[in-house]
Amino acid sequence: MTLEGLKALREAADGEIDRSTLVDINTVKVDTSLPVKERIEQFAEQIRNPYCFLCGDVVVHLEFNENGKELKEHMKNYFISCKRG
Repeated sequence: MTLEGLKALREAADGEIDRSTLVDINTVKVDTSLPVKERIEQFAEQIRNPYCFLCGDVVVHLEFNENGKELKEHMKNYFISCKRG
């Protein structure tokens, strides 16, 4: 998949979403014995759009902020707030 292809998928995920076209991530099977590059290709081929997919009945729509905090930092803050609550 090319960078232009990924950009097109990201833009498609930002529009109207037809859940019938989304892949459930639970159905994706990746051969972990393959080299990393081939595993990524296998995942991308099966998930079709890594920016928008299903996890069971839930639509998952990913967005990334180039200048934002890392996911690790958000998760840490979330669990700290859960512990305090």
